[in-house]
Amino acid sequence: MDYSKSGNAKNPKGEPRFAAQNPRGAPKDKHGQTADKAALLARLKAAAELKKQP
Repeated sequence: MDYSKSGNAKNPKGEPRFAAQNPRGAPKDKHGQTADKAALLARLKAAAELKKQP
């Protein structure tokens, strides 16, 4: 059996595996960036309050 022919075809050379940038005209997304620390602390405090209440 010829195992070199199995699997999906490879992307053309130089083409990324996924769209890492926003396409033209699309709303701007923050790739790989997290929310600010204040929002994180608020979420953690809310989760702690829910855990306290039986």
